[in-house]
Amino acid sequence: MFGRLGAGELILILAIALVIFGPAKLPEIGKSLGEAINNFKGYQNKVAKELEVDLKDEKKES
Repeated sequence: MFGRLGAGELILILAIALVIFGPAKLPEIGKSLGEAINNFKGYQNKVAKELEVDLKDEKKES
């Protein structure tokens, strides 16, 4: 329920952001948010690969 945003919720969030930050700042904020999400996903993948390698090493030692 909390993890899914519908069209109505997204429009409401965008409208609030438009009022708070103004139309000139929104593209800059969107770009920064996109870069942050990409960095987070990259680190998440890196950690998952390291854990996978560690698990393979533990299986070989056993």
